[in-house]
Amino acid sequence: MSHDSRTAPRICPLCEATCGLTLTIEGTTVTGARGDHDDVFSQGFICPKGASFGGLDADPDRLRTPLVRTDGVLREATWSEAFDAVAAKIPALTREHGEQAVGVYLGNPNVHTMAGGLYPPLLLSALGTRNVFTASTLDQMPKHVSSGLLFGDAQAIPVPDLDRTAHLLLIGANPLESNGSLCTAPDFPGRLRALRRRGGTLTVVDPRRTRTARLADRHAAIRPGTDALLLAALTQVLVEEKLTDPGALGEHLEGLDELTEAIADFTPEAVAAACDLDAETIRAIARELAAAPAAAVYGRIGSCTVEHGTLASWLVDVLNILTGNLDRPGGALFPLSATARAPRAAAPGKGFALGRWTSRVSGHPEAKGELPVSALAEEIETPGEGRIRALIVVAGNPVLSAPDGDRLDRALADGLDFMVSVDPYLNETSRHADVVLPPPPPSQGAHFDFALNSLAVRNQVRYSRPAVPLEEGRMDESEILARLVLAVGGMHGAPPEAVDDRAIGAALAKAGAPASLAGELTGRTGAERRLDLMLRLGPYGLTLEQLLAHPHGIDLGPLKPRLPEVLRTRSGRIELLPAPIAADLPRLRASLGARPAGLVLVGRRHLRSNNSWMHNVPALRGGSNVCTLQIHPDDAARIGLADGDTARITAAGGEVEAFAEITDSVRTGVVSLPHGWGHSRPGTRMSVAGDDPGVNVNQLLDGTLLDPLSGTAVLNAVPVAVTPSR
Repeated sequence: MSHDSRTAPRICPLCEATCGLTLTIEGTTVTGARGDHDDVFSQGFICPKGASFGGLDADPDRLRTPLVRTDGVLREATWSEAFDAVAAKIPALTREHGEQAVGVYLGNPNVHTMAGGLYPPLLLSALGTRNVFTASTLDQMPKHVSSGLLFGDAQAIPVPDLDRTAHLLLIGANPLESNGSLCTAPDFPGRLRALRRRGGTLTVVDPRRTRTARLADRHAAIRPGTDALLLAALTQVLVEEKLTDPGALGEHLEGLDELTEAIADFTPEAVAAACDLDAETIRAIARELAAAPAAAVYGRIGSCTVEHGTLASWLVDVLNILTGNLDRPGGALFPLSATARAPRAAAPGKGFALGRWTSRVSGHPEAKGELPVSALAEEIETPGEGRIRALIVVAGNPVLSAPDGDRLDRALADGLDFMVSVDPYLNETSRHADVVLPPPPPSQGAHFDFALNSLAVRNQVRYSRPAVPLEEGRMDESEILARLVLAVGGMHGAPPEAVDDRAIGAALAKAGAPASLAGELTGRTGAERRLDLMLRLGPYGLTLEQLLAHPHGIDLGPLKPRLPEVLRTRSGRIELLPAPIAADLPRLRASLGARPAGLVLVGRRHLRSNNSWMHNVPALRGGSNVCTLQIHPDDAARIGLADGDTARITAAGGEVEAFAEITDSVRTGVVSLPHGWGHSRPGTRMSVAGDDPGVNVNQLLDGTLLDPLSGTAVLNAVPVAVTPSR
């Protein structure tokens, strides 16, 4: 190590595992990243994404100054010019056309930054719009909806107690590649191997023989899209064979008899043909689950982004409940993060309502205050009162991540009066903006995981201050978003601290805490003061100073049972068969007879990638991280495809061409393309991604297929035709 190099701890922001890193810094450049062995949660684990932190941080394609569109062309501008442009346009548009004229899209990286956790709610409140779209309706919204209906709180998502379980049933999840999702667990692979070492069982349900499936005791290669049928059959077996044992949960359950009746006809024999699994295998999975001393069922993106995503998410928890594994060590438990609201006494709540308003054009019901991303293009294109005329995109790239990006691309180009993007890159979406506000590289920002700590398999808390000082001419992401709140809310020019002071005042009032507490808060920035307040009001009564004194984190112990305090349903109990679920079951029953005539498409995760925002880092390209169409040898032979041939894939939304990769790791009848590729549009500045753009799998979708309860786009189990490209 040279004499001017130093190290700094940092939490990795590149996936949901939140591993601790040790950065090596020379001057102001991150020259290396390794796992932090002293980190209380990750204990030195690192994946290729974390190891590439320096390359991502120093990417020469990152924007360094704001861009403002003048005479149709984006040019470099000052920060004051950029915010002046926003303040001149957005308030005027809302005065003329009403609050609904502004839409907001929040992308996945908001969950991975401190500012992304603190300021978007204030932005939405300042705008007053209901035209809110996020990456959730391309991902986990079914889990929020099912948790809302079961427990009364859309954020109350139980996670598998990986370190203490004896039996793990994984459905549509590949944590060896994804590092886990809606389950924050550094070294998920190591935790699964530890489960096997202590004599536990791993069952994986997946149409692909993924790296995770290869580790399993039992791999069931299900037909894609039929997860809810399988889960319903597992539930039916537990009931029919009298294997249910809710135990202490019994006193908190509502609707057990109604549930039993509702799933009675989903027998293993009834679902076997649709799932393409034999009835005996289904019974064996159910019996093993019931017999385990402690077990957890965990479903993820493959079971969420399908036609029955909410029903599948609901049944995952129903299985945990009926086996007595919800809220018990070794089962599925509710984490308690350091910034959560301090636990309140158990009491009936106001419950969770769906469809409090609907989208203007197609009448899609809202879920958790959001409308389906699939409806964004039509809300911009369709004339009439309430049309979206301005769009603010914070850290998102829906042109690549939402269905029918070509249509959305045209809508952004032709249908908007004004667009703002907060983004470090000129990508497929931000290239349409009139103002681009680029946050600094991650090394120059503070880091705290608000959302991901509330999904962690162990209660812990860690905070990283910036590892490198803010470069001259750059603006901190918290300040960018605070100034954006002021610019759209008619307070342009006020100091950004005004936004934080207001948020602190509101939080104190809501908690019934004395206003004088505001004067005791420490921290160098408004964001740090807000974090300090959340820690003080939180369940552990911590302070920012305590976090700063523990740079590798504070361990708050294993997950503990939390029922009934987490319940916010109207009955104050777990509502096993909520009305919206009961109303959707006939649709599931109707799918028993459905069989795809041809091939169906599924996505896949890559360890070296995360959606559309990491293809510009040379160190993360290559290996398995390639945009190929995986196809089974039998299907390839029937179609006339050889390995490396170009295949044409056609579906309702359009067609794409990709190299065929012939492999028996996908089952027959199924093809697989990864998500987040297609970096071929003009006007972007992502040179590495553009050199090998891949194809946009979501262009195969026309956006009409949705899970009706959550508004989530159907991205998996999509019928496609595959032919050799001539």
